[in-house]
Amino acid sequence: MSSSSSSMIAVTPLLLVIVLLLTALGGAVAWLGRLGHGRAVVTACLRAALQLGVVSLVITWVVAYSLTVAGFILLMYGVAALTAGRRITAGGPGWWWAGLPIAAGTAPVLAILTGSGVASMSGIVVIPIAGILLGGCLTATALAGRRAVEELARRRGEVEAALALGFLPRDAAMEICRPSAAGALVPALDQTRTVGLVTLPGAFVGVLLGGASPIQAGIVQLVVLVALLAAEAIATVVTVELVARGRFDPAAEQP
Repeated sequence: MSSSSSSMIAVTPLLLVIVLLLTALGGAVAWLGRLGHGRAVVTACLRAALQLGVVSLVITWVVAYSLTVAGFILLMYGVAALTAGRRITAGGPGWWWAGLPIAAGTAPVLAILTGSGVASMSGIVVIPIAGILLGGCLTATALAGRRAVEELARRRGEVEAALALGFLPRDAAMEICRPSAAGALVPALDQTRTVGLVTLPGAFVGVLLGGASPIQAGIVQLVVLVALLAAEAIATVVTVELVARGRFDPAAEQP
């Protein structure tokens, strides 16, 4: 590679062309396949480019101060909560409840990693780990919540039948929505089960490219995967509980 390239991706004028080509390819395939996300694929890619560009410019300044590190993590948390909430409620009332499972999954796991000394408290370490955990909890919350809400709507008659048999509203809803919502953990489970056999995730590759040994990279990736699975499990459980109590449907909200 040339001197203008990184150890993994060659930064050349051709790079921009390839990124635009892949963006157009993804959007075209989604559109031609009638997936309903052709435009969303293109806009997501363009947003990613813009957002990563901004982060790349400011990250050096952000990680230098504790307050800016905390502020950046709170910003990521807010965006994650808003995104998950919109996925579950389609912009309707109650979307703010999505922030609870994301925080419940991320905060204790991040506290264990940093408080035990396993992960450094420096901003350059805390921000990526927090981002990984928030991203995982965002996905788990959105998937679990969406599936649970849809299942309750589809099987409303079964919920009413359970109520007629004497079930409490929360328990009746839980019997219906819990099994489908549990599927939100499948992506994290598959990633953990197949790591090293099917994929080499980003943390492993990043640490390896940073000069660490393969053993060190493997240890870092193991910690990330185990932490992520624990965080997503917590987020999924809290999400199902909130859905069963009607927190994403004010008309059916239960105490």
